[in-house]
Amino acid sequence: MKIMAVDYGDTRTGLAACDRTEFLASPIGVIEERNFYFTIQKVANAVKEYGIQMVVVGYPVNMNGTVGPRAEKCAQFAELLKTKVDVPVELWDERATTLEAQNYLSETGTYGKKRKEVIDEVAATIILESYMTYRHNMQAAAKKAEEEKNQE
Repeated sequence: MKIMAVDYGDTRTGLAACDRTEFLASPIGVIEERNFYFTIQKVANAVKEYGIQMVVVGYPVNMNGTVGPRAEKCAQFAELLKTKVDVPVELWDERATTLEAQNYLSETGTYGKKRKEVIDEVAATIILESYMTYRHNMQAAAKKAEEEKNQE
């Protein structure tokens, strides 16, 4: 299934997508837009353009598990996106993905203007990789449970 991750931001929104086998997550771009509703429409356009079958929107829950204003805005973004696309839209806990993206870019020597240009799509890629790992683990657990059930 082709899945797209969205790292929503007030100015830049990062996008990443995976291949149909859910093996490889890759950045696909950044939407530079300050208008909340225009950003939603541009993400909806990307869903159609890339043949996406599911969207995962980063949900920045606070480190203590509470939901703050940023997470509420991302939840609103996801709800409105659902009205624009004909594919499932889910929220995905993205705690510390921006920090992880910053660390990755530091390790690769990406700083300054270039870092600012790519950090959002790198964060979206990390969100997608995390979600794909979860899906694979859930599928493996379901398969194991089915095998155990059949052995009884």
